[in-house]
Amino acid sequence: IDAFSFFDSIVGAHGIQYETAGALGNGERIFITAKLPNYIKVGCDDLIEQYLFLTTSHNGFGSITAAFTPVRIVCNNTLNAAMRKNTNAVKIRHTANAKQKLEQAHRLMGITNNLSAELEQVFNRWAKVRITDNEVKKLIQRAMVPNKEVLQNLEAGKEDEISTLFKNMVNNVYDYAMSSPTQQQETTKGTVFGAYNAITGYFQNVRSYKNPEAKLKSLFLGGTGQMRSQTAFNLCADFARNQFN
Repeated sequence: IDAFSFFDSIVGAHGIQYETAGALGNGERIFITAKLPNYIKVGCDDLIEQYLFLTTSHNGFGSITAAFTPVRIVCNNTLNAAMRKNTNAVKIRHTANAKQKLEQAHRLMGITNNLSAELEQVFNRWAKVRITDNEVKKLIQRAMVPNKEVLQNLEAGKEDEISTLFKNMVNNVYDYAMSSPTQQQETTKGTVFGAYNAITGYFQNVRSYKNPEAKLKSLFLGGTGQMRSQTAFNLCADFARNQFN
């Protein structure tokens, strides 16, 4: 209650509703999600809900972090990405006074409004950019690369020196891209938006985690899912940009 009380005055005024709350580990980190009333709309009926994800620790270190997190309704898929020149989050020191915290809360709403408008334009543009199955496979490979060595082997065409584990992971993402019903819609089938959703959807809906806490860390707290999704976002942005140049 104390950790997130600074946000209460924003919540009612903007039609935002707190939706879920939880704790990680033995309670050393807590989080709250808040749902915004509006949607990002891709195409005619592909809707993306808008959430804020707030988290903090009880150990007295670090800061309160609040981030804008869109979720594609049709597959409960987190599209957790930031534009290259902007962030999707704010950090608030535990020692900040009430006025400073409220100012940061208003700053978060500004970030949210700007990102929402930008992402709607980006996703709708991507939904019109065609991409071949082979290009999707290559994009997935680059997005899922764990280190420079694997990247160098890919670029050199040395497939035989790439681990079976990595190849299987890429194949799983590709299978999701080609076969998931959520990838067969007008906005996603054969489009760059679909390629992005394939990678984010893999981490949200396909990949196995040892427990819900591990999944939360991967997707929202700077883990593998979040990092690979941001890489995928950047690669898709580059691909779409090249098609228009």
